[in-house]
Amino acid sequence: MQLDWRVVPRGDIHHSHTRTYVTMNPKGEIVLNGAAWKRVGEPAAFLVMYNPPNSLILLKPTAAAMKDAYPLRKRGPRDGRVVRVLRLLTEFNIKLPDTIEFREPEIDRDCQMTLDLRTARVSPKAHSQCRAKK
Repeated sequence: MQLDWRVVPRGDIHHSHTRTYVTMNPKGEIVLNGAAWKRVGEPAAFLVMYNPPNSLILLKPTAAAMKDAYPLRKRGPRDGRVVRVLRLLTEFNIKLPDTIEFREPEIDRDCQMTLDLRTARVSPKAHSQCRAKK
């Protein structure tokens, strides 16, 4: 009997800890994985800005001692970080259906990260996606 063996290619799929991964939940927590945090220069805090006409969030790396700086906290066993910006949601009346994932966060030469709420989608890892439907 002749068996038809096929080679399984390696390296086509990136692990979640090697690609930039950013989410935001309804509690106002923006979570960056280690790769995202490193790409923005491993800051201690962000200056958070919002552009209402375009639904864009800008995270500008800054020192924790700066006025209006939101500090980053360690999150998870690796290098993940979280910044809590509930005020952003309440101040601009932003309603999130669940945890959303920013598929392609834009990072410029100054290490500023732009998050587009218009292109974000509910994360497949969100807890609501794991619950059994009745």
